[in-house]
Parts: sequence; structure tokens; C-alpha cells
Amino acid sequence: MFSNNHDYTPAQLLVLGYLAVIITGTILLMIPAATTQSGGLDIISALFTATSATCVTGLIVVNTSTAFTVFGQLVIMILIQIGGLGLMTMSTMVAFIIGKKISLKERLLIQEDLNQFKISGLVALVRYVLIVTFVIEGIGALILFLRLLKDYSFWKAIYYAIFHAISAFNNAGFDLFGNSLEGFTGDIFINLAVIFLIILGGLGFAVLAELYNKRDIKKTSLQTKIVITISLILIIVGFISFLALEYNNELTMGNLSFGEKTLSALFLSVTPRTAGFNTIPTGSLKSSTLFLVIVLMFIGASPGSTGGGIKTTTFGVLLITVWSMITGKRDIEIFKRQLENEIIFKALSITILSLMLVVLVTMILTVSEGMDFLPVFFETVSAFGTVGLSTGITSALSSFGRLMITITMFAGRVGPLTLALAFAERKRSGVYHYPKEKIMVG
Repeated sequence: MFSNNHDYTPAQLLVLGYLAVIITGTILLMIPAATTQSGGLDIISALFTATSATCVTGLIVVNTSTAFTVFGQLVIMILIQIGGLGLMTMSTMVAFIIGKKISLKERLLIQEDLNQFKISGLVALVRYVLIVTFVIEGIGALILFLRLLKDYSFWKAIYYAIFHAISAFNNAGFDLFGNSLEGFTGDIFINLAVIFLIILGGLGFAVLAELYNKRDIKKTSLQTKIVITISLILIIVGFISFLALEYNNELTMGNLSFGEKTLSALFLSVTPRTAGFNTIPTGSLKSSTLFLVIVLMFIGASPGSTGGGIKTTTFGVLLITVWSMITGKRDIEIFKRQLENEIIFKALSITILSLMLVVLVTMILTVSEGMDFLPVFFETVSAFGTVGLSTGITSALSSFGRLMITITMFAGRVGPLTLALAFAERKRSGVYHYPKEKIMVG
């Protein structure tokens, strides 16, 4: 656990903690024993891979299945688990094992890492997170194992099942098949198992706990209601849109049966929510489809989950605010509850900071890489949303381009607002207020 250093804010300590994990992962992946190529991996590729794993993104510059040995793949899997659950959750697990008490400073770090409102009950939540994670990953691994046993030896089926269950639940998108899940396009067992792992990992641990304890969504908190509502809307809209857009595209769904098209469209509507697996070639999708995928990647998963993006609740708050403005309501209301102004300001800040980051990195990469706009834009949003989907340009990026994507993945994982707070000097509000004045907008 971190030492009680009062000179650092929780946001700063989290940023430093994730950087430490990434640096450690980079060093381990550079060891010759971690790769199949002689001399080991170069530092840029190792840094990119370690960041992608820790930030549960899934973008790769070398093929995970062929470039890394079992040792290297295990390092990646551990980094995915740390990144997905959160640094403080894993640190707390170690504290549980050695019998160490959790200090107030460490509780504040857990609160920041899990994006919780209250400091009370955090240790109990961490215990719940660990139990739920290992149970869900275990069930997912068992289902995948039973299916993969038909194609692989017993031990390889176990290894592949565990790796992909962890990768799917943590919304990482790393695979050992070499072409993601394109070899299982019509396989209902693989598809549904991975879909459920992605969805459960992306809902958020607090939401899962509340759904389990209360069973009736009407009795749940506003947070859970918004998460479930927005998630369902995005999945349904994505499913219908992707099925319509790609139905006759011979490079993706055109030659599939109706059942396989339906399964592919459902998978494609779920995976941009920061998962990164694909059952049809992403680079062959229509431009209209790619743009919709970009929108879904930018929104991402839910707060306190294993996913990235601006989060479903942030998107929901923005929609509710706009609707209230259109309908002339002074109060921002949803499900018979009123939202505080602080929440609205935070949602706007997160969205604006995220857009600024994506726009800046996209502009820089279009100049430095000399590539078309849409693939670069797609890659940038995929990195920010910690998704891992790519049109195929990742390995073609220059060292500078890889560093830019690495920084974007890191910012997407810790959160642009957390990153901004870590570097910004916090100023207290003054005892005086300036006079108000109106300006014209819109």
C-alpha cells in the first residue's frame, strides 16, 4: 500500500501508482524471456503494451499470441487484472492477505479509484468487488473452457479460457487467437459468454451489488437506474443500427446467415463499450458504422467499472440537462429525483476535457502519421475510451505516434478530470463574489 504521504492528493497518488505499475510491466515485457523474438521487445513497444494492458485497452503493436511467451502473456494478464479492478482494489487485496489495516489515507485513495461518494463502507465494497470479480470470471472461464475443449487440448483450453475471461470481464480486448474472435463469428457460446462478461464488467461494481441485493430495479438508486437505462438504450440502438448498416456489406456481414448477422450486430453493439473484441473485421466496416462505433467508444462504460470513456452516467446527465433546457424546466430532474448543479458541472467538465484531448491527439497524429482522418480519429477515441478496436493502423504508427496513443490510453484510464486535478493547483473559493452579468450563447 502507499505510504501516508500528506504532500500528495489522492488524485496525484493514483496517477503515480498507475505509472509505477506501467513502468514495472514495461520492464518485465522487455525481458527476453517474455518474448519469442531474440533480444526482447523494444522499449516503445513494451511501454505501449504495458499501458494498453494496465489501462485495459487492448490496442496492440505486436501480436499477443505470437510475439509473447507464456510468461509475457501472464504478465499482460496480471496487468489487465490490476488495471481492470483498480490499483487500490488490488493493493487492498494484498493488505487483506497479510493482515494489514487500511488507513484513512488509503481509504481516500480507494474512494478516488472506485469513484465513490462516501468513504464509509469502502473496505466492504472492495471485498465485494474481489468476490464478484473472481466468481464472474470463474463462471465465464468455465463456459469458455467447455467450448474451447472441442478445439484445443485440456491445458490449453483452460489457459485460453482463463485469459479471455479476465480480458473480457475487465473490458481489455487482448486475445490469444491472433485475430480477436473473428474465428468465432457464428459461435453462440463464445459470443454470448464474452457479451455477458463485457456487460457485467462495464456496469460498475456498486450497480452489480445493488441489483443483487434489491433485485427490483424500481427500488434501486438513481445511479443504478441511469446506468441500466442508458446501457440498454445504447445496446439496442447500436444493435439495430449496425444490423441495418452492415446487413449487405460483403466484407463483414453480407455473406453470413440471418442468425449470424444478428449475433454479429449484437456483439458489435456491446464491444465498443470499451471491450475491444471483434467478430467481424473492424477495418472493413462502412464509414457510417465506424462513426457510430466512435460515438459508443467515447461514451464508454459506467462509473466504478472496468471500462473507460466519459461514462454512461455522464452522457445521461448531459441528455437530461439538454432535455430540461428544451422543455423549459428550471430543475434537472430524472426518475422523480433532482440532480445537483455540481454533478452537471462535473459531467460538462469531463466531456469538454475528453473532447479537447481527443481533438488534440487526432490533429497531432494526422500530421505526424500522414494517415487518413477517420482511421486516426477512430484509433484516438479507441485509446481514450480504453476500447482496443482498431481499423488496423496501430502497428503502422511511428514511435511518436505510439507514444501519443500511450498517453491517450493512460489519460482515458485514470480519467481526464482526475488527471487534470492531479496536475492543477487547487484554489479555495474566495470569501467574496464578483457581480453577475449575462452573455449571449447559442
